[in-house]
Amino acid sequence: MSAAGFERGETRLPDWDPSADDQIQPFVLEQSGVRGRLIRLGPALDTILTRPGYPGPVARLLGELLALCGVLGSSLKYDGVFTLQIKGDGAIRTMVADLTHEGELRGYAGFDAAALAAAGGEAGGEVGREAAQDDGTIERWLGNGHMAFTVDQGVYSERYQGLVELTGPRLADSLLHYFRQSQQLNAGILVACERRGSGWRGGALLIERIPGEGGRGGEGTGAVAGEFGGDIAEEDWRRALILMASCTDAELADPAISPERLLFRLFHEEGIRVFEPQPVAVGCRCTRERVERILRSIPREQIDEMKVEGEVVMTCEFCSRDFRFDDPALDRLYGGGREDAG
Repeated sequence: MSAAGFERGETRLPDWDPSADDQIQPFVLEQSGVRGRLIRLGPALDTILTRPGYPGPVARLLGELLALCGVLGSSLKYDGVFTLQIKGDGAIRTMVADLTHEGELRGYAGFDAAALAAAGGEAGGEVGREAAQDDGTIERWLGNGHMAFTVDQGVYSERYQGLVELTGPRLADSLLHYFRQSQQLNAGILVACERRGSGWRGGALLIERIPGEGGRGGEGTGAVAGEFGGDIAEEDWRRALILMASCTDAELADPAISPERLLFRLFHEEGIRVFEPQPVAVGCRCTRERVERILRSIPREQIDEMKVEGEVVMTCEFCSRDFRFDDPALDRLYGGGREDAG
C-alpha cells in the first residue's frame, strides 16, 4: 500500500487534489501508533438521500448513518457486507446502511410522516436549520431504540452481530457507548451531514486505540503492531482526541478541503502518514431474480390482491427501483397456475 508522510512540525500544506469526494482515507499517527480513517461523501451521498425525496431530518440522520457505516465497515477485514441498522419508536422508525467489501454503499429510512410533522419536520421536504440540528436529535426523531452492527460473510460463515441502546444526542454517541461496553477498543468518532448548494454532503472521522499497538509506525498500519509493540500511552491518546475535537462539522463535509488537507491540519504535529484511499460508490444488490423469489413465497391469491391497474409493482427500499409483474409474468412465475405457492 502506498503512503505519504508529513514530518513532525511541518507547516506547509501538501499539494493535494481538492476534489476527493466519495472515498475513505486511512492514516496513522506515527508518534503514537493511533490509527484512523476519514470518509468524505459527496455525490454518492446526495444520490442516496435525494432519490427517495426524504424530508430534512430523515435525510440528515440517514446521511450520518451512511458515513458511520463507511468509516467503520472499511476498517474491518472481511469479504461480505457490513450493516448498521437502527430501530426506534419515534417518527423515524428504521434506518439501514450497508457497505460491501468492494466499497458499494447504500441505505434507506422508514418513517411515520404524521409523527414527523408533529415533531417539527415537514413530511414532504426540508425542515428549518434549527429543527434539523437541535441538540435532542436522537430523542426527537428516533425516540427509544437500538443500533445493530452486522458482519455477513455469506452462507458458509457465521454472522457476527452486536447490539447497543441508542444513547446521547448524536448517532456517534451510541457507537462510542458500544465500544466502551465491549472493552476491546477505545475510539473517537465525529460525524456530520449537511445540505449545501451542490447537494447533500457528509463525513466521519474515526481514530482507534487498540491494545497492544503503539510506538512509531512504519510504512503500514500493520507495522505498528508487528514492530513496535506496547500499548499507546494514555497521554498520546488524550492528545489525539483533543486534536480530533478541533474538527468542525463544516470541515468534515467541506468540498474545498480535501481529506488529506483536513488530516494535515488536525494532526501534522503528530507525524501523520496517509495511505491509499479507498473509493466508495452507490451500489444496490436488488435484482429481479431476488424479487421473484420473494413473490414465490407468497400465495398467488394474495399477490393478485396487490395488483394496481393490472400490475404488481415491487419497489426496492434502497434504490427506489420498480419491478413490475403483469399477468403473463405472474403466470410464468407461478407455473401458469393460481394455486397457493406457500
